[in-house]
Amino acid sequence: MPDTALPATAQEGARVLAVSDSAAKRVAFLIEHEGDPALMLRLTVSGGGCSGFQYGFSFDAAANEDDHVFEKNGVKVVTDDASLDLLAGSTLDYVEDLMGAAFQIKNPNATASCGCGNSFAA
Repeated sequence: MPDTALPATAQEGARVLAVSDSAAKRVAFLIEHEGDPALMLRLTVSGGGCSGFQYGFSFDAAANEDDHVFEKNGVKVVTDDASLDLLAGSTLDYVEDLMGAAFQIKNPNATASCGCGNSFAA
């Protein structure tokens, strides 16, 4: 089955974050629940977690000067320049299975990750 995740609008060579249809649909649902259509999903990478770096998710109504905005199906995902260094080439996905539902990052830059998938080593 072909990958339905496509690079978003702010393309800079390999510094692209793809957003799957499933992730875009879930973000749209969450934004609708929040009641503010101006919201964007902010994806960050910070030091910590059991593998060295950890992913962070939040909503933001504005992009900062050093942010990169990626769009899929009308949904915007924003990440800062430093986080994009570690996320370049990654895909943001939303997965539902018998164990639960969660956003997942398929990160080609990760050399190791923890069992929960929330932290990684680069």
